[in-house]
Amino acid sequence: MAINETASDVVLNVVPWDHPHAEQLRAAQRADIVARYGGNFEPGHRPTAADIAVFVVAYDGATPIGCGAFRDLVDEQPTVEVKRMYVRPEYRGRKIGQLILRDLEARARERGAMRVRLETGTRQPEAVRLYEGAGYRQIPNFGDYVDAPTSLCYERILDATR
Repeated sequence: MAINETASDVVLNVVPWDHPHAEQLRAAQRADIVARYGGNFEPGHRPTAADIAVFVVAYDGATPIGCGAFRDLVDEQPTVEVKRMYVRPEYRGRKIGQLILRDLEARARERGAMRVRLETGTRQPEAVRLYEGAGYRQIPNFGDYVDAPTSLCYERILDATR
């Protein structure tokens, strides 16, 4: 898979964790989470440049409009955990989240992953719709999320053809 992928007018680029557009989108995602849950809410281990394997930014022209990332789950190889999925509100409903998610899955598969896990929250119905619509099934909360009452965990087994 190429580093750049175009679907209609959206382009996906892999960027470093500390790229200005990555930082901008993560800040917007954080503000969205704070608005939904209040305070400095994060039930699990916060991702960092040291543990994120891939960070993807979606662009509409030169405008960064969404992002997603994954990290390897060291204790559960070959599994990755999707993190920091976000699409700016004005771009939602255009299947951009689905495009980012499928791109992350393909990149995970290229790295040898056979399973993708993720956590979202009970106050994020659009994320739940995205993941369930993409074939993820809800699983018992795992890792840091086991005792997090607002966490919903999902998993998808990757096949070789998709």
